[in-house]
Amino acid sequence: MHSPEPTLTVEVYFDFVCPWCLIGKRQLDAAASRLAELRPDVRLRMVWHSYPLLPDVPAGGLPYQAFYVARLGSPEAVARRRAQVLQAGQAAGVPFAFDRIAMMPNTAAAHARVAQAAAVGTEVQQRQLIDRIFMAYFNCGQDIGDASMLAQLARECGLPAEAPVPGGERAQGRHPQAKVRHLVSGVPFFVFDASLALAGAVSADTLLDAMLRALTPA
Repeated sequence: MHSPEPTLTVEVYFDFVCPWCLIGKRQLDAAASRLAELRPDVRLRMVWHSYPLLPDVPAGGLPYQAFYVARLGSPEAVARRRAQVLQAGQAAGVPFAFDRIAMMPNTAAAHARVAQAAAVGTEVQQRQLIDRIFMAYFNCGQDIGDASMLAQLARECGLPAEAPVPGGERAQGRHPQAKVRHLVSGVPFFVFDASLALAGAVSADTLLDAMLRALTPA
């Protein structure tokens, strides 16, 4: 009798306006590739949970530069923060083009698309959609609150262009979220087999170590 294929579930709490979440995703992708080399017997399952950082942003968005100047206190503070992100992004192979971004969007529609992808598509399609939305925003400066633009990204991933059912993003991970959401103070936040958790855009090495520890019997 064959032993069952081991499965590792990684839950990721994220928001699309968080550049550290894009860096964290790229680090997670790198860790996943290395896990596949070290443990080809393991099936890795990723579950993506929406964690909107700015849920009160109007549906039409807010002016991006003015929003961050008000939030951080001065254009100089904004420049310092962006320089920090650009440096971390370069190390992770993530290109940011903050000068192209005109609007700070409400991300509810983007998260609803991700939930729809989880319901009707494959894990690969969902990850592709997440990456495309991130890059549309941080690399191309597109408005990811725009329904027609999100529909186009969904089509490019082989997913339905029809608008998601309202509320789908809240049901996306209702059971695992209920157990650990109160522990999430920021994003990205990673949970490994409901036993280990990591906060922040940590390195691929750190993520891989957590994966291997979660796979090790207690």
